Amino acid sequence: YRTRLTHTLEVSQIARTIARGLCLNEDLTEAIAMGHDLGHTPFGHSGEHVLNKLVPGGFEHNVQSLRIVEKLENGVGLNLTFEVRDGILNHKKSGHPATLEGVCVSLADRVAYVNHDIDDAIRAGLLTNEMLPESCITAIGATHGQRINALILDILSVSSGKPYVRMSDEMSAEFDKLRDYLFAHLYHNSTAKAEEGKAEGVVETLYKYYLEHIELLPEEFTKYIEEDGPERIAADYIACMTDRYAVREYERLFVPRDWV
Repeated sequence: YRTRLTHTLEVSQIARTIARGLCLNEDLTEAIAMGHDLGHTPFGHSGEHVLNKLVPGGFEHNVQSLRIVEKLENGVGLNLTFEVRDGILNHKKSGHPATLEGVCVSLADRVAYVNHDIDDAIRAGLLTNEMLPESCITAIGATHGQRINALILDILSVSSGKPYVRMSDEMSAEFDKLRDYLFAHLYHNSTAKAEEGKAEGVVETLYKYYLEHIELLPEEFTKYIEEDGPERIAADYIACMTDRYAVREYERLFVPRDWV
């Protein structure tokens, strides 16, 4: 039920709250948060997996986000500071942001998606609160709001006045347990997972179509063909799509229409 837009807004709100509580640069934090998922494909990590498999040199949404702000947006990129660009590139859990504001966004990203994925899964009937690990409920909270509040307060308590931003060891252990539970029972084993094959098929079919008809893409993309190659340009175009737009484009190109 969440989209990349609503996710980005949640990340921004959480990250700014942490930054304010720690007296960090809120504007820098918000700029990183707003740009962190610009390069995400339609259908989230499913689409990213397909393009990473098909595009020479691979495809990662954080690298694509940086490509958008440095090169593609406005045809010349945006005049962003090193700190913003670094935070966008390194927002993934495996990243190492150069600023504490970047760390705030990285933490906020995980806090946001774990909690809104639980919220969405319960709404869709895929999970119930009672199915979540009991120790996680006790430590973090039984509702969306309680969990967000507990995680933010823990980060502020541990990090205030320190040269780092992180959760306590105890909270981090329970949060990781909750995240691992979602991977085992939702992301990799659920009714929603069964739809991923369809989503991946849409992305792969569109990618191959655009490669064969690269001249149909807007000039703002095709002007980089000689420099970056048609495979990267086709990936650029797909990565700009929302889920619904990708489905509509697929239907327009491959689903027969009535004659009347």
